[in-house]
Amino acid sequence: MAISNVWVFAEAVDGKVKTITLELLAKARTLGGEVTAVFGGDGATVAEELGAHGATKVFATGDLGDKMPGVAIASAVAGAGQSPDLFLLGTTYEGRDVAARLSVKLDRPVLTNNSEVDVDGDTVIATTQIFGGSQLVRTKFTGPGPHLVLVRPKSFAAEPSGGGAAAVEELAVPDLGPTGGATILDRHVEEATGPKLDEAAIVVSGGRGLGEAAKYEMVEQLAKLLKGAPGASRAIVDAGWVPYAYQVGQTGKVVKPNVYIAVGISGATQHMVGMKGSKHIIAVNKDQEAPIFGIADLGIVGDVHKVLPKLIEALQARG
Repeated sequence: MAISNVWVFAEAVDGKVKTITLELLAKARTLGGEVTAVFGGDGATVAEELGAHGATKVFATGDLGDKMPGVAIASAVAGAGQSPDLFLLGTTYEGRDVAARLSVKLDRPVLTNNSEVDVDGDTVIATTQIFGGSQLVRTKFTGPGPHLVLVRPKSFAAEPSGGGAAAVEELAVPDLGPTGGATILDRHVEEATGPKLDEAAIVVSGGRGLGEAAKYEMVEQLAKLLKGAPGASRAIVDAGWVPYAYQVGQTGKVVKPNVYIAVGISGATQHMVGMKGSKHIIAVNKDQEAPIFGIADLGIVGDVHKVLPKLIEALQARG
């Protein structure tokens, strides 16, 4: 018996489906069976985009108002009267919230932080990177479904399937009881210019080798000239130089740009897990023994305070 249906937790912002959802849909299409998206909101707003990426159906809760989405969505899925063989969710704040609540409601385990999902007959196997990605652990579910799997962003490539708009079906939200008492009072969105870090084609990241917080301005300037996004190592995030939203690595964002420029970053394993999938990696560091050079396609051994100004100057001269 093979997997007959896969559900994907769909997330969207301002009516635009998140990239992580499109990545999961691309993977779900390869696993066999019908692909269904589960969405907390008005399904009509996302049906076309989800269908174009392989979902044939969308279970949608309708407008959740000020309800906590994880509470409502998990309760709706648990009470749906039907369930998938496999439920894929992104390793996001909402994805983890929904998965955790479903695990309790359905009495099923969750496999977290995975980078690959395979199906062998009716057996689901999830792959997790450990020890900074140097080792892979493959874990299979042995109990009954639905199997809950959380997947890291950028594990799969988001590719459209050319399908038409997905059919929308209501996913009723039951009485949430005491857990429904928590509501969203306000939302704060961090201001940003240029491409998002985890979606940018070019990323320029700075590390402790910059010396001081004020020098991070060079990273931002270079990223802007290249029409890319600035990033950072955990060390300077922990030091308070830049916000956590800039962090690239195992405990930050996973990025896979066409070009990744690491400036003053030695290449700790935690950081490399978050960027080693980049198509081209350029490293600038004065320590020729820095681990980052081990995965770099182009390495510049030099003082970042001399190299970056020259590079910025050259780009400005080109207009």
